[in-house]
Amino acid sequence: MYHCDIKMILMQILKTKKMKNEKIFIPVSGYIGLLIGLLLALSVLWFSIIGDNALLVVIFTFLSVFGVFLLTGLRAVSPNESLVLTLFGKYIGTIRQNGFCWTNPFFIKKKISLRARNLDSQPLKVNDKMGNPIMIGVVLVWRVEDTYKAAFEVDNYENFVKIQSEAAIRKMAGEFCYDNLENQDASITLRSGGNEINQFLVHELHERLAIAGINVMEARINYLAYAAEIAGAMLQRQQATAIVAARYKIVEGAVGMVQNALQELSEKGIIDLDDEKKAAMVSNLMVVLCSERAAQPVLNSGSLY
Repeated sequence: MYHCDIKMILMQILKTKKMKNEKIFIPVSGYIGLLIGLLLALSVLWFSIIGDNALLVVIFTFLSVFGVFLLTGLRAVSPNESLVLTLFGKYIGTIRQNGFCWTNPFFIKKKISLRARNLDSQPLKVNDKMGNPIMIGVVLVWRVEDTYKAAFEVDNYENFVKIQSEAAIRKMAGEFCYDNLENQDASITLRSGGNEINQFLVHELHERLAIAGINVMEARINYLAYAAEIAGAMLQRQQATAIVAARYKIVEGAVGMVQNALQELSEKGIIDLDDEKKAAMVSNLMVVLCSERAAQPVLNSGSLY
């Protein structure tokens, strides 16, 4: 119920709130800004040549200070990085173009990485569909797709990814069984689901992280085990199930071998056995074929009858 409420809240926010999207801002070349800033900053040198006019002192001093101020707008944007620009609280746009650029020095610039990142979650203790406590951990690959949402729709998008991934893990664990020992009708389980489980997790993360402008590129389970308090009991149960299945196969094969042996003896007329001798032969063959230890041969030196 708790996870459903979180999902409903997120979906309601997406529907009821008119969300803005990222706007691309094209900056001025940084070399042009550097040239203009240096010319203005060094304009005081021109004054030293022209003379000592009071008005020119004020003008060239202002131009020099203004040139230094313009130089503060220079920025270098690395590949797969972005700068989110705001002016007095208003969103101006996002610079995605890498290289040397110049922007208004009054712009507040927030750097957001666009590189792919890994989140290797610590194993969480959750309950599966049957209520069994299990330990499960996932690894996901994600990146920022919309810088506006990442910067302004959530408080801390990195922490938001971590918390929502844990919530998605808990929901996924509650939707599926660990294995099909208790539920034979379960076609998809956490242990054997493979791609179906991974696709479910990716879809769930997409819905939860869309509000933050996060794109989940891949998600998969990297740790899955029963919790410590039931691990021993579940291991014995799995071993017992495996032993029963193996015994069933052994007995099934032994019956087939005995049946073939009797049929061959009868068809080829090698020996004619009555029902009592057939029963004794079948009993001996079943013991030999189904025994865990190697059979000890006994030579019969007398008559079979």
